[in-house]
Amino acid sequence: MTHQYRIDYAVKEDLPAIVDIYNSTISGRKVTADLEPVTVESRIRWFEEHSSDFRPLWVMHSDDGMVAWMSFQSFYGRPAYNGTAEISIYVNEKYRGTGAGSILIEKAIEESPRLKVSNLVGFVFGHNEPSMKLLKKYGFDQWGLLPGVAELDGIKRDLVIVGRSV
Repeated sequence: MTHQYRIDYAVKEDLPAIVDIYNSTISGRKVTADLEPVTVESRIRWFEEHSSDFRPLWVMHSDDGMVAWMSFQSFYGRPAYNGTAEISIYVNEKYRGTGAGSILIEKAIEESPRLKVSNLVGFVFGHNEPSMKLLKKYGFDQWGLLPGVAELDGIKRDLVIVGRSV
């Protein structure tokens, strides 16, 4: 099945769908360290920290709604790191495995020069094999490992820091 997608900068009206997609990943215990659903209200400040010319938040839509979203966030919050951005990608359950994540990673790589980003990093649980495989496909390598730093349902989980120069 072929999908037609469009990618736009997120607007505030997208926030409920962004939160729904995010919350849909919590129970799987592979994608986020949140253990309980977040609220739209709790994500307003995060939303407002994004801008189209520095740290964008993109949403991918198809004719039947939001497919996925991707954010750039500042790494470590100090000016010397402005050339490095953390990317996060979350895909609607019904679109996982359709190539939406690949499209968004390609968008991140393509837009990095305009955003003055020379390094992309991601923080991925070591047991999140689909995300690790996807990032490796696009040239991300392991840049760091924080063993056992997360505990999900009584199980210690590793956090892998992946990155690539762009």
